[in-house]
Amino acid sequence: MLEVSGIRIPLSALDGTDKRELSACRRALARKLRVGEKDLTRVERRRRSIDARRRDGIQLTFTLRAELAGGDSAEQALLARLAKKHAGKNVRLVTEGTYGFPSPASRGTRPRPVVVGAGCAGLFCALSLARAGLEPLLVERGDDATRRGKIVRVHNETGALDPESNIQFGVGGAGTFSDGKLQTGTKSPAHHLILETFVAAGAQREILWDAKPHVGSDVLPCVVTEIVHQIEEAGGEVRCRCRMTDVDLIDGAVRGVTLLTTRDDGSVFEERVATDCVVLCCGHSARDVFELLHERGVPMERKTFAMGVRIEHLQADIDRALYGGAAGNPALGAAPYSLSCHLPSGRSAFSFCMCPGGYVVSAASEPGGVCTNGMSLSDRAGINANSGLLANVFPDDLPGDDVIAGVELQRTCERTAFEAGGGDYVAPAQLVGDFLQGVASTGAGRVTPTYPRGVAWGDVTPCLPPYVAETLRAAIPVLGRKLHGFDATDAVLTGVETRSSSPVRVTRGDDGQSVGVRGLWPVGEGAGYAGGIMSAATDGILAAEKIVATYAQR
Repeated sequence: MLEVSGIRIPLSALDGTDKRELSACRRALARKLRVGEKDLTRVERRRRSIDARRRDGIQLTFTLRAELAGGDSAEQALLARLAKKHAGKNVRLVTEGTYGFPSPASRGTRPRPVVVGAGCAGLFCALSLARAGLEPLLVERGDDATRRGKIVRVHNETGALDPESNIQFGVGGAGTFSDGKLQTGTKSPAHHLILETFVAAGAQREILWDAKPHVGSDVLPCVVTEIVHQIEEAGGEVRCRCRMTDVDLIDGAVRGVTLLTTRDDGSVFEERVATDCVVLCCGHSARDVFELLHERGVPMERKTFAMGVRIEHLQADIDRALYGGAAGNPALGAAPYSLSCHLPSGRSAFSFCMCPGGYVVSAASEPGGVCTNGMSLSDRAGINANSGLLANVFPDDLPGDDVIAGVELQRTCERTAFEAGGGDYVAPAQLVGDFLQGVASTGAGRVTPTYPRGVAWGDVTPCLPPYVAETLRAAIPVLGRKLHGFDATDAVLTGVETRSSSPVRVTRGDDGQSVGVRGLWPVGEGAGYAGGIMSAATDGILAAEKIVATYAQR
């Protein structure tokens, strides 16, 4: 199979339909290879990105794979003819990827592994272990995706918060309600396997080739539900409303966990499950788990995390800033952005989890605290664009030597935001122009906030650590020079965003296990080793590979 990169197709040749795009790709590839279209027996997209550096000449750039009539010999002959012109830079021979889930292993007399947390790290780790025949038990403190969706809607409409099942906790983890963005800055052969698994579970096929793939918060609940079914069909067990309340450690090794399960009738059942393998995929908001591990003497360390606010603009303004006169073209969709700047103070600010055509959401998981996040539906058709606008919090910014001091800082800011909003999970909000001038806001301009519990206009500054507020205030004009209109005076800041990543890392060794506890495997975003759906899922698969190897050795 031939892989050809750098295929450029002008926007004028596309109309936003898949049929037109694939036809244009086939024609462009035939021209590139100097063959007839009929000679291409198979063409597939491997990557698609938008090149908008020239707004009067926007193009889509593709990497394509193709098979030629005549098979491998014809492809090799063609490659030899093109070698001089392309010098191996744009055209190469490739084989189909062979990376897969871990090979089967025998559990023997060992107890089954317990995976704690059904976010993307936990789901993919449990799926890998189940397909390897190890019959994992996956426990999730929150609800399945269907019940969880109803609970989130009740919170949005009434303010009632379930601390065990919410936007942070439940099957799919926090990623289920944050657009399902699948781009990643990491590289791993597992990435395509993860995307294929999502597609097989019901996600759109375009995620296999989009440079910035996303699923959408309306589709993800069905996708993660299907992955749960796959785990069960492969021999695993999945329990919802089941929280780990203790971990038994004897002589520096795991010997079991205590689980608290809430049944459908409201009754509570506690049990101890014997195991020598606990995979910790608890997510970045499982603060009680961090506190438990700290009490049990599990080695942990502070890590850099970020805090700030959500910033909202009209999506039409972002589209025009990035695409010029082509804004609104169906082949482009809602424009995303990614911004960062390094300031003279030595601090940096950056956008995070940008949601084109999206909505700011209430991401609280503890009573009396306001926390925001963002999401988009699969069509990204909302009026506003939103993004986290964040600044780093470094370990040295925290007082004392308490390893979980970052958790307390998050809580303090969330409680201050709750009070600033007047309670009932209303969020404090301020216009960018007023924030830059240091004055409280009294109402909206052109941008209507989308936060579902409503906003209280005022000043978001007291809700943030002073160094974070100062960094954001200095950064907004700089970012406005990078993206026209980012510093628009009527853009809306909604506070606070505190859960972009975990403030702690559960330290692990090269073998993937806790440096101080055998059989404890810290994995994913909550353990401090991932930063999004793709990296968390990858970490889950890689951990499963190492775990399977330990079972095979014994």
